[in-house]
Amino acid sequence: MPELDLLDINNNKVGSIEASPDVFDVKVREHLVQQYVVYQQAASRGGNAATKSNKGELHGSGKKPWKQKGTGRARAGNTRSPIWRGGMTVFGPTPRDYSFKMSRKSKKLALKSILTDRIRNQMISVVDKLDIENPKTREAVQLLKNLNLPPKTLFLLAEKNPNLELSVRNIPNVDVLLVDGLNVYDLVVHEKIVCTPETLKKIEERLC
Repeated sequence: MPELDLLDINNNKVGSIEASPDVFDVKVREHLVQQYVVYQQAASRGGNAATKSNKGELHGSGKKPWKQKGTGRARAGNTRSPIWRGGMTVFGPTPRDYSFKMSRKSKKLALKSILTDRIRNQMISVVDKLDIENPKTREAVQLLKNLNLPPKTLFLLAEKNPNLELSVRNIPNVDVLLVDGLNVYDLVVHEKIVCTPETLKKIEERLC
């Protein structure tokens, strides 16, 4: 069973806490982690690139511009032909949805895999409490310094903490996330995940 040091706000060890092996000590399935990240990025893609690829989208008459024979010019059926200036585009992009489905079981296994990897690589810190008296950026900066945290840090919370959220929002690459929004991408891109015992318990309740 994985055991983590329990720290106070000054980075001193005040105890230890055991994490559920069903969530934090599983077989790491790297392909599911990669698939989950692609799944998230694909869902956020706009897919709005578009061209006018059929005659119905263009202005202009369907009338034949000149007679078929006798003018010395090439045959033409209408002015919206792709070879005419201002005509339609052949095989141009149209708005599309890049998202795809991923099973609930696969998502859970991916989350368990990345959490296991983060614990094994000592990238998760458990702090007894994350209280900031005033919503001030300097207090958040001091907290990061006290806990010796890297530039890319994620505070993972069991419930909303307005003071902490307001304090870190002006600090680049430092984010706050609720367990309800737990996802693989945020766990991958941050160098350190900071949470409380309550957060660990809620994660286990969600994923077990």
